[in-house]
Amino acid sequence: MQLPRGVTLVELLATIAMLGLLTSLAVPTFRTLQQDAARTREVNRFLQTVHFARGEAMKRNSIVSLCPSADSTSCSGRGSLWNQGWIAFANPDGGTPASRDSNEPLLAVAPPWTTGQIVANRSTLSFRAFGQSGVTATFTFCDARGSSAARAVIISQTGRPRVASLDASGAALECY
Repeated sequence: MQLPRGVTLVELLATIAMLGLLTSLAVPTFRTLQQDAARTREVNRFLQTVHFARGEAMKRNSIVSLCPSADSTSCSGRGSLWNQGWIAFANPDGGTPASRDSNEPLLAVAPPWTTGQIVANRSTLSFRAFGQSGVTATFTFCDARGSSAARAVIISQTGRPRVASLDASGAALECY
């Protein structure tokens, strides 16, 4: 017995409808994965810079500072956004707030994060050979999804960073 070749119009339409349904379910999930990956990349880049600066301060037995930088060579100043990029530099004069002088070596540069925002409670960070300057800092990484998908890097008084998805009271992080 020979089977008929091809498919009927009804079978073809049913197959196309199922493919459309599966695609409509997969596309938003894929978009979420892309956003999660981009946010995680930026959080990890910042964590890496914090660990590096902390280690360099101990190695150099001197102050190493981080600040937001739009030009990748100097600090942008108070009220600047960290998502425009940041730099780490040796800061032996320990200026407060930290600003890079022409004779201070640039140690690390991070590019801007164009698809998100970093909300911070500090305009600069300075690490000393035996810990941070004694102030805690919180950097909240936000994207288009807002507070529900935000992550925070919280830096303790000793300079040790950790990542959190909720604030200290257990509430969602705030994105402005």
